[in-house]
Formats: sequence, structure tokens, C-alpha cells
Amino acid sequence: MSSLEEICRGLPLHPLPENRGRKKGIPHAPMRTPNLTAQEEKLALQNALRYFPPEVHKELALEFAEELKLYGHIYMYRFCPEIEMRAYPIEEYPCKTKPAAAIMHMIMNNLDPSVAQFPQELVTYGGNGQVFSSWAQFWLVMHYLSEMTEEQTLVMYSGHPLGLFPSHRYAPRLVITNGMVIPNYSSRDEYEKMFAMGVTMYGQMTAGSYCYIGPQGIVHGTVLTVLNAGRRYLGVEDLAGRVFVTSGLGGMSGAQAKAAVIAGCVGIIAEVDEAALLKRYRQGWLMEITDSLDHCIARLRDARENKSTLSLGYHGNVVDLWERLVYELDTTGEQLVDLGSDQTSCHNPFSGGYYPVQLSFEEANQLMSTNPGRFRTLVQESLRRQVAAINRLSDKGMFFWDYGNAFLLEAQRAGADVEKRGANKIEFRYPSYVQHIMGDIFSLGFGPFRWVCTSGDPQDLATTDLIATSVLEDAIHRGVSASVKQQYHDNIHWIQEAGRHSLVVGSQARILYSDQKGRVSIAVAINRAIAEKRIKAPVVLSRDHHDVSGTDSPYRETSNIYDGSAFCADMAVQNFVGDAVRGATWVALHNGGGVGWGEVINGGFGLVLDGSAEAEEQAKMMLSWDVSNGVARRCWSGNSNAYETICQAMEETGKLKVTLPHKVVDESILEQALHH
Repeated sequence: MSSLEEICRGLPLHPLPENRGRKKGIPHAPMRTPNLTAQEEKLALQNALRYFPPEVHKELALEFAEELKLYGHIYMYRFCPEIEMRAYPIEEYPCKTKPAAAIMHMIMNNLDPSVAQFPQELVTYGGNGQVFSSWAQFWLVMHYLSEMTEEQTLVMYSGHPLGLFPSHRYAPRLVITNGMVIPNYSSRDEYEKMFAMGVTMYGQMTAGSYCYIGPQGIVHGTVLTVLNAGRRYLGVEDLAGRVFVTSGLGGMSGAQAKAAVIAGCVGIIAEVDEAALLKRYRQGWLMEITDSLDHCIARLRDARENKSTLSLGYHGNVVDLWERLVYELDTTGEQLVDLGSDQTSCHNPFSGGYYPVQLSFEEANQLMSTNPGRFRTLVQESLRRQVAAINRLSDKGMFFWDYGNAFLLEAQRAGADVEKRGANKIEFRYPSYVQHIMGDIFSLGFGPFRWVCTSGDPQDLATTDLIATSVLEDAIHRGVSASVKQQYHDNIHWIQEAGRHSLVVGSQARILYSDQKGRVSIAVAINRAIAEKRIKAPVVLSRDHHDVSGTDSPYRETSNIYDGSAFCADMAVQNFVGDAVRGATWVALHNGGGVGWGEVINGGFGLVLDGSAEAEEQAKMMLSWDVSNGVARRCWSGNSNAYETICQAMEETGKLKVTLPHKVVDESILEQALHH
């Protein structure tokens, strides 16, 4: 068993660790099919060996070549460390600076087997959201962090640690870029080749930025989405007896079961992977599981009639579930579902993100590697069947939305009936959850703000929960708009429920949705509690990249941008740079995330609060920018909520001056001018 001291010494070479290969009894990433040429295979092997001195090349070359052949990538399983991978208390890391130790804490949390989807392949969530590309990179990064001073910055190129470079104490300690490929070459096929050759990496969002906090983050977002879907589509505050049908219980999607319970509805979630289903059941996130559609429908009816809360995991394909619901409608006239969505990893549909209904789980895993073309055909046929069933139920009153996982985008590419006539190219028959639900929340400046207590002590997390609740209650008492007040109330309720539902998996972390004022106030209050020793160790502030300013994604985060700029990425890039120059401890910028490679540019940050006056000022400046940037962009695109929010921010912040749009009141002059 390795120790923290050992993993900070650099690559273990004398002697080489024993090659144990893939571990049994844990989930593994599906085999990748990069279709490398002979020359590209040689390059992939050469690139992997350059991490090691020549005297070990002959031995490692054979096993690395075998990994490439068997798995489509060189993960370097021999170097997977024999340590209990988890977020250790910050004081235990052998570092010269607290920020470096905090980053180590976050990295090891992303690779914790209770958190990570495929821990031995360094995948945190989403099927292919990598922390690093190989285990050699992990060892080097941990070594660099242990050596880092406050006058150095670690630079990361798509999982590869380029090195420590001289900087200054106010610069970020870590700068990460993932997948920054020249746009014309940012295709899926090119990605598979480049990842296999070890030259780029898909970091999803918080996988490659080391800021994932387990499924709690998406639990909260899903709770807010379901609650607001009830308000918008059903006109109700109370979801008792209302049925929500969806799919996916893996890395991110596993949150849906717990979210259904907290929202108080009947949640039926399909999952083809029994290991993922059982993991959520053993965690207590699923109340019940079944592999029988008959039992599934019977429990749905019972919970619906009695208005009881239920999270039921169906071990089977969601297409079978949707088609059974259509059968019930056709034979009994009973519409059994109110709300529907999908959280399969459709951003990665042909490499394990979506399993076609025609095959068993095992058959699908085999076919995707032996006959990728046939597998692709079956996936697209399955998508067409799924959409046909959803359309039938929707026509009878069910409300369906795309959860930003590229489901409708891939369904459209498969030829499914998802077209919205007369719409622009980012609109489909069904809205994305950003277009109808979360977009208005983003435009108010609200988004997924989070923090991690690096002491690892649950009592510190409880203290921060009380601080955050007090800050939001005080803001309500001092007076806020009705829309902001509702969001604050939802988040106070969330914090109270989060404590009761044991949502911590991995690090001692919490998430809530807050606006600029709330984020800054919570950060300042937590920093002062650290200074007063009410919190025992530094706290890392972060957020999901899926936020007000962090992501340009025309099929998700910016799908409600209608001025033609939805495909532009200035906001996310400016956010990355702006956070870096305003005090962030580390920053990250990614290609891909959410809806997939080549479809998104997104970024995130980590900011270490240590109780100092300097940390307070950095939090005030950086968090204000981190929200205002996106609100200002949304305002310029014509969003009225964002206009009001940024105007209020300018009134309260003398140095903030934003260009405001002038609305064309009489649109008839446009036609007249164009046809003059």
C-alpha cells in the first residue's frame, strides 16, 4: 500500500511496480475504437514511453502495446497506485503550500472509487470525463504539487503536466486546458485518434478541472429543474403523485433518484448497467429496484394513486419502459407519466454513452468494439424508437425536456421526429431545460456555487451549511425581488434537505444555487469563520462549469441566447482569463462537456479560502466577475431578466459599467428597410 509521501516522490521506477493489469470487481470504461493507422499506433506507443527512461522502454512497450490493442488507449495500469484513493485531510499532504495541498485533495476525490465512474481509467463521470489521460500523469502532477512554491504555476496541457513555471504569489497556482483542438479538427473521429495517441483529453467539465463533488451537484440541479418544471408545465408547487420518467443512474445521472425523493414526486429511472443500479441502491439513493416492467408499472400506479414519494430503479432499457407506457395508454386510456427527460450520456452515444434496446448490456459492449458500424446503426434505430414513444405520450399531455446531454441532437442526427417547424437550428420539438427552466435562473445570476471543506470533517461542513443559510435568510430579510426570493427559499430548503438525505459522497462538499451577491456574502462569511477557527482548515470555493458565465454551449447553457451568438465562445474564454487575473487559485478551460466534444467551450475555477484578508478580497473581486460576465452577455443578447440584474449590479458597484442594448420597439421597420 502506497502512502501520500510515496505518491509525491514521482514515477516509481526502481523497481517498477508489479503489473496487476485491470482490477476485477470494479466498473471499467468500454473499449475505445480509435481506428489508428500503423504509423499512428507507433506514435501512440512512442508518446507513452517518453514519460520513462530508456532502460525500461522494452518492458513497458510490450504491455502498453497490449493495452492499446485491448482497450484503445494506454492507461498504464501498472502505475495505478496502491493507495486508498480518497480526499485526505489537507494537513496530511506533504506540500510546501496550502493551495497545492488543496488541489491534491480535489484530484484524489475525483479518482475516489466511491465517486469516480471508472476509477482505473481515470474517468470521473459521463463515460469519458478524464482527470488525466494516464497514470504517469497522475504521479508527475502529485510530485510537482508537492514541490510547488508560491512563486510557481503548474501548467497542464490536456492531462499532461508541462511543468512548473516561475510566476508570482498572486498568479494562479495551476492553469489547465483540456481538448484545445483547432476548430476544423475538433470532430469525434479525430478526438478518438488524438486521445489514443495521448495528445489530447476530454475533461468533461469538473472531471478535468478537479472540481467534481460527486453526484450531489447534479442532485441539486435536478431538484431545481423538477420543481420548476412542475411550476411551469403542471402549474403546481406540490409534486406528490406526479410521475417523472427518465434514464441513467451512472456518474451524473445517478442523482436523479435522490432528486425525485427530495422534490417529492414519483421517479422511475431506467438503467441498463446493473452495477450502476446496485451502487445507487446500496447508497440509499434508490428506494426500490426491479427488473420487471409489470412490477414497475404496478408500483408506479400505486405511488401515483396514494401520492407517495418513490424512487424506483428499473434494470432494463429505457426504450422498453417508454414503449410499455405507450402500451398502457393505448390499452387502458391511462396516461401514467407527467414529466419526462433523459440522462443517458448521449454526448458519447457510440462508445458506451447510449445502449440500444435491441441488445443486452453485454452484447452491446461486445458489438461496439467488434463492429462499430453495426453498433452505430442500432443506436440510431433505438433513438428513433425512443423518440416515437415519447412523442406519443407527449401528444397526450406529458411534458418532456432535453437535459442537455445531446439527446435531441443525436436523435435528430439519427432521423428521429424531433424537428420544430420554423425554428432555428438550436431549437427542437422539445425544449432544453435551459431554454424553459434554468435559463431564466442563469439570467438572474443564479448558478451552481459550491465549496469543499478540506479538513474532511463533517462538522466543518455543518458549520458552512449554517453560515450559508444565515446569509440567504438575512438577504431575504433585507429585501429582494420576488423571483430572487423564490430562488433563495428553494436553496434554503435544499440545504436543510441535503443534511437530512446524506448527500455527501467523497469530499465534505456542498452546492447551492446563488446569485452574485449571495456567492460573495457566503464566501466572505466562510473565510471569516476560518479566521476565527470555527472552521478548522481552508475551504475550496468552486462551481460547476454549467453556470451563468462558465459555458458556451448552444444546445444547453446558451440555448436561450437568440441574437445569433449562441455558437460563439467569447464568454467562456473571457471568464477563464478574468478569473485567472482576479485571484483564482486555479483555472481550467475545456473543449467539450455536457453535450460533447466539439459542441461546447467551458471553464471553471478553484479558489482557496484560508481566512486571510487577501483571500476575502480575491473572493469579492473574482466571484463578482465570475457572475457579472455572463449576466452582461445575456443582457446584451436581449434577456430582460439579465438586463434588470446587471442594471442593479451597476447601481451597487460603482466601477461596473456595462454596455446595454437598445431594443427595436417597432420591428416592422426591419422589413421595410430590408425591402426598400
